[in-house]
Amino acid sequence: MRTWHEMRRFPLAIQLLLVNQLGVNTGFYLLIPYLATHLGENLGMSAAVVGVVLGVRNLSQQGLFIIGGSAADRLGARSVIIAGCALRTVGFGLFALGDSLSVLIAASVLSGFAGALFNPAVRAYIAQEAGGRKAEAFALFNVFATTGALIGPLLGSALLLVDFRTSALTAAGIFAVLTVAQALVLPAREVAPGNGTVLADWREVLGHRAFLAFALAMVGMFTLENQLYLLLPDGARRATGWDGAAGLVFLVGTLANLALQLRITSALKTSGDRARWIAAGLGVMALAFVPPALVAGGSGGPDGTADAVLRALPVLLGALLLYLGVMVAQPFVMELVPGFGRPELTGTYFGIFYVVSGIAAALGNTVVGWAMDTGERGGAGWLPWACCALFGLVSAFGVAWLHRLGSLPTTPKPATPDAVSDDTGPTGRGVTREKT
Repeated sequence: MRTWHEMRRFPLAIQLLLVNQLGVNTGFYLLIPYLATHLGENLGMSAAVVGVVLGVRNLSQQGLFIIGGSAADRLGARSVIIAGCALRTVGFGLFALGDSLSVLIAASVLSGFAGALFNPAVRAYIAQEAGGRKAEAFALFNVFATTGALIGPLLGSALLLVDFRTSALTAAGIFAVLTVAQALVLPAREVAPGNGTVLADWREVLGHRAFLAFALAMVGMFTLENQLYLLLPDGARRATGWDGAAGLVFLVGTLANLALQLRITSALKTSGDRARWIAAGLGVMALAFVPPALVAGGSGGPDGTADAVLRALPVLLGALLLYLGVMVAQPFVMELVPGFGRPELTGTYFGIFYVVSGIAAALGNTVVGWAMDTGERGGAGWLPWACCALFGLVSAFGVAWLHRLGSLPTTPKPATPDAVSDDTGPTGRGVTREKT
């Protein structure tokens, strides 16, 4: 397979981090999607308490990405990745072993903070190790992440036939294995001493107006990606009258990702400026919500299997287009983020990027949720789909406008064969040797 062939062309560290992301998403998605049901039905907690537990987990992750990014710059990405996976092992273990609210809150904080540590650190490590092949590395990263997001819920639903505790312990076990593997295999790199304070680093990044504008422009990408877990599964269930139809959304996307991600990234990398492809990808993501909108709001359920299939086709076409848009845009977004600043602040840039984009996407999801409720009450089933299309178009326009102003990092030159073979200096920072 092309994926495995391409993967083996990267250093062992990147290969391990790709497998790591497969395991991270598998462990995460076999537990978290079922946590609310466990808290409400198995433990008898009120909806308000369930919201607190889930909200604490999300806040601990989204709000602390900046800590993880700075830690990666100051302490080294390797140690932060290992610490994050170890913390998530403990957090998920607490979900299995504790039923009291205090234990569950502690589990939420630990598991959320763990994600805040290793998410920016992993991306910083890949950006530093991949040299001139960042786009290909992040394309592979997307393939493994998407595959894990499919395997996780399938494994989780099977383990729930036993009980939730089994699911939680399995997830904790996956993260424990990842922690050990990284400690044994992930190369240690010397970390250059930081100049100034962490607060000075934050001020430098937050003072970069073009970077902040780019992060805000990504509200469309993050908001629309989240609809893979909200609007599109809901649309598939409504169209077919079958709860299992939500799984078809992930199946379509994963198969497309495995077949097309590397081909798309390789083709686009050599045929145009990155910013234009990011804007184009966002435009495709916006287009993804048009087919479901055209058939949304139909009265009654499907009339037999054939009708259910016909009703599902626009939703699945939308899912396919959404995945294609992500495949076009996301690797180049990840490639551009480190280009805004000094290599020594790669982790900080990724951390703040996810904080800003995460907050913006949370607001976007709130709008989509409001549109779903309003559309259902007013008989306007198309409303949430139209909102998502608008988010995508606004983001595409924002990136195109920043590119026109010359505010985005310049497109990196393609890596030459001798640049690929040795792309890290003695500190582990990406040092690409390109012919000029």
